[in-house]
Amino acid sequence: MRYHIRPSAVPLMGTVRVPGDKSISHRAVLFAAMAEGTSRLTGVLESADVRSSMAAVEALGAQVELIAEEPEGLSLAVRGWGADGPIEPVGPIDCGNSGTSIRLLLGILAGWPINAVLTGDESLSRRPMRRVTAPLSEMGARFQAEEGDVAPIGVSGGSLRPASFELPVASAQVKSALLLAALRAPGTTRVCEPSPSRDHTERMLPAFGVPVDRQTLCASVTGPVALSAADVAVAADPSSAAFLVGAALLVPGSDVSLPGVSLNPTRIGFLRVLARMGADVEVTKGPEICGEPTGDIRARYSATLTATTITAEEVPSLIDEVPLLAIVATAATGTTRFEGVGELRVKESDRLAAISEAINTLGGGAIADEDTLAIAGGHPLTGTALDSLGDHRLAMAYAVAGLVASGETEIDRFEAVDVSYPAFAGDLKTLQAGVRE
Repeated sequence: MRYHIRPSAVPLMGTVRVPGDKSISHRAVLFAAMAEGTSRLTGVLESADVRSSMAAVEALGAQVELIAEEPEGLSLAVRGWGADGPIEPVGPIDCGNSGTSIRLLLGILAGWPINAVLTGDESLSRRPMRRVTAPLSEMGARFQAEEGDVAPIGVSGGSLRPASFELPVASAQVKSALLLAALRAPGTTRVCEPSPSRDHTERMLPAFGVPVDRQTLCASVTGPVALSAADVAVAADPSSAAFLVGAALLVPGSDVSLPGVSLNPTRIGFLRVLARMGADVEVTKGPEICGEPTGDIRARYSATLTATTITAEEVPSLIDEVPLLAIVATAATGTTRFEGVGELRVKESDRLAAISEAINTLGGGAIADEDTLAIAGGHPLTGTALDSLGDHRLAMAYAVAGLVASGETEIDRFEAVDVSYPAFAGDLKTLQAGVRE
């Protein structure tokens, strides 16, 4: 689908509740499927990625019942396989475009005596899996992968042994896969990272009856241990919120409020960066939901933004927001520099190369090398034709650019937004109409 967008003729005004958090939704579905009993989940993101996790656990023997489809998300009842374990699937399990689904499932299946094949779409089949399969193999799991250690990938689970890991790169998906495998290993498995990554797994497992020993950069689980059913409410997704925040900062006169957003410290690095840049963003803390801090975000047009440097240590807390921050940086005074962002090259697309090329095509100034990105601010953007490459983060970032670029911006494969924020274009129209939902 080709999406056409022109500079917003009016400020963005109003309140929108962005969709449920994708990372939390995945884990809620997966953990409920592993648990004994029936879990009630609310606010689950209605998206292609989360649907992949739902279909995968059903193929493995869990029962997923749709109770309601509401503006805040899906309400589900999930009856897990519990102590019986997952069943051997009839055919390959299609994880679609979801890296979270395939990597966490590798950890979940590693400890059960079944054989399964996990596959995905063309984009997912290019993403590296060795970073997960190598440490899981140290615990005793066996894998068969395509050349280059990519999907489709077969897993033969069974008896596991505990282990201690020092990950070379901070990765919530790798860490989570290892902790989930550890649930089936007799003894303590410890996973340490060089810098903090998303900690949704560590926060949610206790709700399902699994103690997690957490230190600054390490998390440990002692197995074997079984999950018990739990009720989980999913907070709004900060990564989705980031795109509406960025749009409000750039479109003159805008004032946008986003309620009930997850304020998990490992997810809101983009807010800390925007504060350094002088953005008019106000955060009001709300209640804690299933171990996750939440609150409301208000973003207003900011005419005087200043460039900053994003260090490699900050990147794990804002990795999904780099394309959006790069677009915001085009309006800042000075050169904004992103360090240690090589991980962007192995996302749904080579996001590092793509966002750099797109900004230059729009008339901005961007330079990317293997691990860094520099954006020279002060270059007015001009509408052009862009291709999302089937990447939802790029599609939304380009739409934000189109709100302020002169002329018309065309975005090919815009349907990629369905992966995480299907209502994105509709919510933009709502805000342009100044309607308060």
